[in-house]
Amino acid sequence: MGAERPDRGVGPEHTPRRPVSCATMTDARSKRSLAILAVSAATFAWGWPGVLIKLTSLSALAFAMIRLWMGVLVYFIVLFVLRRRLSWTTFRACALGGVFFGLDISLSFSAYKHTTIVDATIIGALSPIFILLVAGRMFGEHVGRREAMLVALSFAGVVLVAVGSSGSSAWSALGDLFAACGALSWTAYWVFSKRARATVPALEYMTSVMLVAAVVVTPFALALGRVTAPEAKDWGILVGVTLLPGATGHLLLAWSHRHVEAWLSALITQCLPVVAAIAAWVVLGESLTPLAISGGLVVLAATGLVIVGATRRERARLAAEELEAAVERPA
Repeated sequence: MGAERPDRGVGPEHTPRRPVSCATMTDARSKRSLAILAVSAATFAWGWPGVLIKLTSLSALAFAMIRLWMGVLVYFIVLFVLRRRLSWTTFRACALGGVFFGLDISLSFSAYKHTTIVDATIIGALSPIFILLVAGRMFGEHVGRREAMLVALSFAGVVLVAVGSSGSSAWSALGDLFAACGALSWTAYWVFSKRARATVPALEYMTSVMLVAAVVVTPFALALGRVTAPEAKDWGILVGVTLLPGATGHLLLAWSHRHVEAWLSALITQCLPVVAAIAAWVVLGESLTPLAISGGLVVLAATGLVIVGATRRERARLAAEELEAAVERPA
């Protein structure tokens, strides 16, 4: 069956490949499925902060500053309970991710305050496109023509959501500018996180990121933001955003980076505008037209098709590797 394999010989350059056990491959398949579920849960959670921020009396930067320091407290408590420590080497390796994250939080929260929720999230949905463009070159991920077409279809659906929700008096060009800059900072954070998670555990990574982000945002909030004491209702929203979309959502994403392709997890987050549009309709009474609903269905359908197709291919690849490992395993 085909040409015979040449003798590998001896020496480091001819070291035989270590057979991969079926248990290891099954574990990888399971973790990949869990990673897709984790990104989906995080995306659902991230659809709500923009709506909740509009209900507070705090400025965007003040909200970001307090939410970040609360996140720092949560992560350090978890580290203490689990008896894990954050080393200086790990912190230094993750610091740049915290800078990108701080920029994204500040810009995104400012966009939510200054323009419509749908506008802010549709512009933010450009990030998966940017990530798709760099994923192949930086991480060796192959994106087929079918997947690329479905990504484009998904983005078209996001545009329909935006057009169907347009005409609101809450629109602002400044808010849209904040959202555009936020899309770039989120892309940088995503790419950096994907690389950093290859060597750094998720909890230590997010603790470092949250601490650096808080340090970066605080001076800007004090200098530029209208920092006032939160009202009673503000504290409830701050706690909710910190624990769910913040600590839990970002920890789930950080964990998933090691187990699922960057382009696929980024595509899943393109469902965020759909979640945000529904949340804005429920909480703020922002319009949800038939066109917006149709666009949301397009986004969900395209994303679902990509996930199903990618999952089938991954299962076929792992099955082929299991078969090859079984054949190569010595009797």
